[in-house]
Amino acid sequence: MPTLTRLILVLIILGGLGYGAVYSLANLVEPREREITVRIKKDGFGR
Repeated sequence: MPTLTRLILVLIILGGLGYGAVYSLANLVEPREREITVRIKKDGFGR
């Protein structure tokens, strides 16, 4: 197998694995909802 063909084949396989990982994370993992509290200093607020 020539070097260029081998390189293209490896890149296609890695791209497919990456696409599969992103697809599975987007469809199979459910995010958890939680409350977030952010404190803001009054010093620079509303000059």
